[in-house]
Amino acid sequence: MSPRLPRAAAAALAAAALAGGCDRGPKVVPVSGQVLIDGRPLTKGFVRVVPAGYRAATGEIGPDGRFTLTTTAAGDGCAVGTHPAAVIGNETLVGQNAQMWHAPKKYLDPATSGLAVTVDGPTDGLRIELSWGGGRPFVEKFGGD
Repeated sequence: MSPRLPRAAAAALAAAALAGGCDRGPKVVPVSGQVLIDGRPLTKGFVRVVPAGYRAATGEIGPDGRFTLTTTAAGDGCAVGTHPAAVIGNETLVGQNAQMWHAPKKYLDPATSGLAVTVDGPTDGLRIELSWGGGRPFVEKFGGD
């Protein structure tokens, strides 16, 4: 067996490892924060941040309005940059064929919500501020009744 074969194999493995490492996407940093609606914590829902050309980051909103974003692994955060965002502030009312809206529907779609977040580095203080604009939480019924 030639002594060159192991070196060639090692070189091929190293090249493959380097090539694979070049396409990992943007830097992802830990991000958490709070969603407020008209100055008070939003108590239910989800945050969704959508970086262009990369995976969205999502986080469930707790009873104090706080959330932690996840992109690929629990709590890993969000890609650095300025990105459109959405807040899905509703819950299904089990057995009632309805849902309760805790935030206006306009915040559902990151393309039209008017929300954007800037992630410069790790943070636990990201604030997303919403407004009812004179409205208030409501129940939306589906079907029959």
